[in-house]
Amino acid sequence: MHPRASKFKKDYYGGALLVVIGLAAVYAGIGYRVGELAHMGPGFFPVALGGLLALTGLLIAISARGDKPASEEAVSHGHPGGMPDLRGCICIILGILAFLLLGEYGGLLPATFAIVFISALGDRDNTLTEAVLLSLAMSFIAVVVFWWALKLQLPLFQWGG
Repeated sequence: MHPRASKFKKDYYGGALLVVIGLAAVYAGIGYRVGELAHMGPGFFPVALGGLLALTGLLIAISARGDKPASEEAVSHGHPGGMPDLRGCICIILGILAFLLLGEYGGLLPATFAIVFISALGDRDNTLTEAVLLSLAMSFIAVVVFWWALKLQLPLFQWGG
């Protein structure tokens, strides 16, 4: 099978699966009181995340159609011996664990910075400078959205639990 056809199928079907799961979450969430941004009901979170998931899946499926043919090496994204590249998975898991730990003992800013920075290191194309800049940008967005706009009850900084 041609590498491009394999990548197209994976992205297309993966995107379609995200759309289905997202729409199912929206459908389940509207059974509860959704409310509004200032006064969220129990259905707000599943409806919002389901909608974002469906939109992301749609964008992935649409972008799969515009893929250019790539070489076999570029498509494999693994080691030359056929082993999968686990760096991304390990960095994402470590980022989530760091967020949980720092969210409990350090506050919103250190936790957000850590999850984005560690997860960004999972992409071999990212440099340390790019990971730091992305982490700073996402930390700023987290402060504006979660701490300032939504008044999340997680302090920006704290020492200990």
